[in-house]
Amino acid sequence: MSLVNTILTWFIQQRISQIDENSNFPIETQRRTFISLIKVAEDTVWGLQYQYSQIKTEEEFKAMVPIQDYESLKFYIGKMMEGEENILWPGETKWFAKSSGTTNDKSKLIPVSEETFNQCHFKAGRDMLSLFLKNKPNSQIFTGKALVLGGSHQRNESQLSIQSGDLSALLIDNLPLWADYYRVPDKSIALMEDWEIKLEKMARATIPLNITNISGVPTWTLLLMRKILEITGKSNILEIWPNLEVYFHGAVNFAPYREQFKTLIPSNSMYYLETYNASEGFFGIQDLMNSPDLLLLLDYGIYYEFMPMEELGKENPKTLKLEEVELKKTYALVISTNSGLWRYQLGDTIQFTSLKPHRIQIMGRTKQFINAFGEELMVDNAERAMAHACLITSSTVREYTVAPKFFPEKNNGLHEWLIEFDQEPQDLMEFTSLLDDKLKTLNSDYEAKRQKNLALEPPQIYKADTGTFYNWLKFKGKLGGQHKIPRLCNSRQYLDEILQLNSQEIS
Repeated sequence: MSLVNTILTWFIQQRISQIDENSNFPIETQRRTFISLIKVAEDTVWGLQYQYSQIKTEEEFKAMVPIQDYESLKFYIGKMMEGEENILWPGETKWFAKSSGTTNDKSKLIPVSEETFNQCHFKAGRDMLSLFLKNKPNSQIFTGKALVLGGSHQRNESQLSIQSGDLSALLIDNLPLWADYYRVPDKSIALMEDWEIKLEKMARATIPLNITNISGVPTWTLLLMRKILEITGKSNILEIWPNLEVYFHGAVNFAPYREQFKTLIPSNSMYYLETYNASEGFFGIQDLMNSPDLLLLLDYGIYYEFMPMEELGKENPKTLKLEEVELKKTYALVISTNSGLWRYQLGDTIQFTSLKPHRIQIMGRTKQFINAFGEELMVDNAERAMAHACLITSSTVREYTVAPKFFPEKNNGLHEWLIEFDQEPQDLMEFTSLLDDKLKTLNSDYEAKRQKNLALEPPQIYKADTGTFYNWLKFKGKLGGQHKIPRLCNSRQYLDEILQLNSQEIS
């Protein structure tokens, strides 16, 4: 083992002990984080406005600082992008990550401080490896290279010291030496803007290498692997990278992609380790190989609050501290971070599956749902029902989106699903029925609205032509990086636009 590997292995062992300690003392860890954030930011424009020097407790913080969203912080972020210092966070903020939520025409630009790089995202990279090696101590992951898929970034034309772009690109461009030592491909390829050209170059650059691990969004990782198989003529990825051990993934639910990965990487010893990261921060990592639950990371410079769903949309919503949460209750995440996002409503919903230590499952986006008929369909319901129907019918799904369709004359409607299959079911009617039945078992509101078709008729599924969703992302200028298909939408905003690019006419 090289000296670099020896040092890195020792460091990882130390970090595992620290993770365990923080998990054993979660309230104290969050309390320290809260006090540190308030103290550091008390002389910023924001800290002076909300009298951070007078805040001593979490209760005072909640009373003095209202819940925020991007629109309420947009003015301050604009000042930061102009190069002004000490606005939401001390000093000058040089990096801004384009939001990786649903594919909108206008991107949010989330400030990313040096502290967030070092104390959050890069620490998470070490923790991913630490938790993986804790579960697989005989791993040979450091004998090869890490293939990391990322987006691109640009410099601010008026402030050349400021960069904006996909978070993945900003991270790649600022990686510490230990991480850059293992990462491929070269930055000249990894940070290219044209995704289609980058895909080709990335494939050819990595084919000859000993890749032991991959990190990236499932959609683009699959495209890269298919390109590699096309170039080499091989039947699966293990014929090219026989020492591939683990795929670190996040950003979207992995369930719809799992079977596609198993086909391309036919190995029972391959690990799939899920992470929970976003432009706003890194929040959780799967720490058990036999459970999909994510360990909530509490020492990343992020102070958490949890908003019960019944408070969502209220003028002065109540939030809970970590010690107040309950199992199997759905909460909207509210975060305060070491980049200056204060009481920021993230837009994600989670449930706690364990309180010792604190583990969570992601339930979906607060804006990605369908409640056109009172059915309250969440992304988690859709993903689980889709996985069930695929399993029974031996089919696989590449991408999909869902939207409501209204029948004003009947005062009811249905859900339209546009699905791009990799492996189509032999009987689409059976697939639809299985999907519908599973949704009923997962969601009592959906089941009630489906009773006797009174409020909601059976779902309609349409098969999209191969490449439909890829072409839509290309049309929107959203290829690569962390961009992803919006799964559920309470309007027909995305579905109608995608249908215009789909060769199959739907009446």
